[in-house]
Amino acid sequence: MSVLVDRDTRVVVQGITGHQGTVHAREMRLFGTSVVAGVTPGKAGTEVEGVPVFDSVRDAVEATHANASSIFVPAPYARDALLEAVDAGIRLCVVVTEHIPFHDMLVMYHYARSKGTRIIGPNCPGIASPGASKVGIIPNVVFRPGRIGVISRSGTLTYEIVSGIKETGLGQSTCIGLGGDPVVGTTFVDALPLFEADPDTDALVMVGEIGGTAEEDAAEYIRHHFTKPVVAYIAGRSAPPGKRMGHAGAIITRGKGTAQTKVAALEAAGARVARLPYEIPTLVGEAVRSARR
Repeated sequence: MSVLVDRDTRVVVQGITGHQGTVHAREMRLFGTSVVAGVTPGKAGTEVEGVPVFDSVRDAVEATHANASSIFVPAPYARDALLEAVDAGIRLCVVVTEHIPFHDMLVMYHYARSKGTRIIGPNCPGIASPGASKVGIIPNVVFRPGRIGVISRSGTLTYEIVSGIKETGLGQSTCIGLGGDPVVGTTFVDALPLFEADPDTDALVMVGEIGGTAEEDAAEYIRHHFTKPVVAYIAGRSAPPGKRMGHAGAIITRGKGTAQTKVAALEAAGARVARLPYEIPTLVGEAVRSARR
């Protein structure tokens, strides 16, 4: 079992004829993902990497029974691409696109929720379950099938941590890159129940960063509802107060959202918090061994 994606996931790549869409459609297929269609208006009847291209998501769904979308459409058109996918019946949309206007994402978020569609992202690396499926841009080589779940607000930091878990001989059940924008389709609190319910996940790694209260909210959920071991890392401990660091959502205001408040909340909830990324695989191994005693 895996979280949100599995061997039955059938992906349509919106924007497949662009450079990023083409490259990552190929990488998703190499990972084992069933990429069944691409969408670029005006390119129907062509193929990219052996994948048929359609003019609309609805046409792609009717022809291929796609049930997930990976969106590589430029920011000014991402809102329309997402709404089109939702209206076509897609129930999982991974929005890789960055720099989507804040108000566009608000429209996307509420419309998708009203129709029962889950968004991962925007400005995210996507989701991967080794041996089953990948939707997005997470590098294939960092994964190994296993029983450690990963949820993260960071992109490249996720790759480093997942790779470290692999190098210690452990593997991942599912990895979800949530994205670092102020409004995202799936939060830590949204993802935690999925891993709690997954019988193939023994422990969870949670990668947060400064800004907002997502990690504090997650700590509260962990304290009361999450029974599996949690190892956490918070990026941005050395960030100057009030300064945005990288992601649009990584800004500290009025003393809230600091690394210190997040670390304290997670430790109080029983999570093991790493000071540096390279400590995470060791802490994960200790947590798994302790849980098995």
